[in-house]
Amino acid sequence: MSARILDGNKIAADIRTEVAAELARFTEAGAHPPGLAAVLVGDHPASEIYVRNKIRACEQLGMFSEKITPPAEVTTAEMLAIVDGLNARDDIDGILVQLPLPKQVNTRAVLQRISPQKDVDGFHALNIGLIWTHGSGLLPCTPEGIMEILNRSRIPIEGQYAVVVGRGEMVGRPTAMMLTNANATTTLCHSKTRNVAKFCREADILVVAVGRAAMVRKEWVKPGATVIDVGINRVTDPAEFERLFHGDAQRAEQFANKGSTLVGDVHPEVAEVAGAITPVPGGVGPLTVAMLMVNTVKAAVVRRGARLAAGK
Repeated sequence: MSARILDGNKIAADIRTEVAAELARFTEAGAHPPGLAAVLVGDHPASEIYVRNKIRACEQLGMFSEKITPPAEVTTAEMLAIVDGLNARDDIDGILVQLPLPKQVNTRAVLQRISPQKDVDGFHALNIGLIWTHGSGLLPCTPEGIMEILNRSRIPIEGQYAVVVGRGEMVGRPTAMMLTNANATTTLCHSKTRNVAKFCREADILVVAVGRAAMVRKEWVKPGATVIDVGINRVTDPAEFERLFHGDAQRAEQFANKGSTLVGDVHPEVAEVAGAITPVPGGVGPLTVAMLMVNTVKAAVVRRGARLAAGK
């Protein structure tokens, strides 16, 4: 048995096409395009790559984007002032603060300072709360992307047993709530859950977001289950690579050339038993960026309202 691969790149491309069509509405109205501000603090290589991808996505779609780069020594008060300035700008419809922030910065205070109407990452308490009440706020991008993968791949959700491993505020918890809202019966597992493997083996839909390379093995997975792997972990040790990707010639060539490769929170062997699975890379990741674009356009439409129809 070989799992069906849920191609996140293809789904994300379809969504970007839909976003481009929505952006035509702004052009037709003579209105300025939606604007996204990305705040990137200090010198963090991984964060720089993430922000670059988000800015590039805006450019490709014809959206306005701006990067703000405070120094690593920035204080909480300075970050709050930056957010206040962006909240007040009419040309900025969406604000994202790339995480993690330096230790001296109060991350929660900064995220909660972003206007809920411009909170395109969906991290503000108001937007998270609207998930619980079936409201129409801006949804967190990765959980929203997970739901798009399931729905566009025609994976049944209603009546299914879903298990989410990882209770993080940005992925695990909101994903569990969205699955419940879609009428799945949902269990949220975490580091204190006893016998996590038992719950995983019962899942029709298994979402793993824990940040531990290849934690979920094939004996943890119910044959035919749908597995959504949110993890992105870099493998640089040759022994670990051999343990995870033995016999994979394509990966071996990549590892030899780059000295590293990526693996999710799910062991590659799970594809032998799952019915459908997201790859790493090329699974959930592209959807996170695509849903950020969706949220930015949505924020612009909701925030501008009648002004958009008037071409402002």
